[in-house]
Amino acid sequence: MRRDEPLARHTGGGGGGAAARLYRPADRDDLLGFLRTLPSDEPILWLGLGSNLLIADAGWPGTVIEIHGCLADMAVMAPGRLRLEAGASCAKAARFAARAGLVGLEFFAGIPGTVGGAMAMNAGAWGGETWPHVALVRTVDRAGCVRERGPADFEVGYRHVVMPQGEWFLEAEMVLASGDTHAAQARIKELLARRAATQPTGLPSCGSVFRNPPGDHAARLIDASGLKGLRFGGAEVSPKHANFIINTGNASARDIARLIDHVRAEVERQHGVRLIPEVRRVGDFQS
Repeated sequence: MRRDEPLARHTGGGGGGAAARLYRPADRDDLLGFLRTLPSDEPILWLGLGSNLLIADAGWPGTVIEIHGCLADMAVMAPGRLRLEAGASCAKAARFAARAGLVGLEFFAGIPGTVGGAMAMNAGAWGGETWPHVALVRTVDRAGCVRERGPADFEVGYRHVVMPQGEWFLEAEMVLASGDTHAAQARIKELLARRAATQPTGLPSCGSVFRNPPGDHAARLIDASGLKGLRFGGAEVSPKHANFIINTGNASARDIARLIDHVRAEVERQHGVRLIPEVRRVGDFQS
C-alpha cells in the first residue's frame, strides 16, 4: 500500500495527480481479502498498464488497485484453450500463445496494455479483436466474490464493452487454433516492426485517442484537418501518427484533455464526423 502516490508514474501518457491510496496485491487471495476490507462507498479504480487512461490532475480520491505484474499468470488449460490473468501484459500473452503453438492472438503484441484492459474495451489491432476468442471470464466484485461468466453476459462492440456494474476482470479463458509456432512468432515480429514504423512508440502517450469511424480512419481525418504537430501546453498531436497525443515531458492531464477536445471539435467542424474517444477519463476534470 502506498499513500498519495503520483499516478503519472503508472500511466502511459503521464500527467494526472495522486491516488489517495495505491494497492498492489501479492496474489489473488490477497486481493480478495483486501477488497473485503474496503468500505462500501470507497471509490475504486482498477489499473493495469495505464494505457488509454487519462487521470485528472486532481488525482483519485479513493483506492487504485494496480494488478499489472501481480495477477499475471498464463497457462494452457487444454488443447486450444489458454487461461490469462487480467494483469498479464498483452505483449507477453501474444508471445506465450505463439510458443504454445496457438495462433490468432498475434495482434495482442501491438497492444500496450494488459489482458484486463483489452477485455474491458475489446482491444484490437490489424484486424484482430479480443472478444471473438473469449470462452469465459472470471470477475470479482468489491465484496471479494468471484463469478464465472460467459460472453453472453456482456454487451460487446467495436472498442466497447458493457459489463455487470461493480465487477472487474480477474482472468479470461480464450480458445485459439493450433498452428505453427515459428510462423506465429514471425507474424509477431512483423506486426511489432510495423507498429514501430508507424506509431510513436517509446514516447509517453495514452495510446490511440479515437475509435476509427465507419469506413474511415481517425488519423486520416485528423491529418486532413491540419492538426498534426498541434500543441496545447506539453501535449502534442504526434507528427508520426495523428491519432496519438504524446506528452513532450511536462503535459498535465488538462493539457491532454483540452487537446483531445479541440481535435474532436475541429474534425467535426471540417469533416462533419464526430470522433468517439477511446481514452477514458477518470477523476474530476472540472476543477
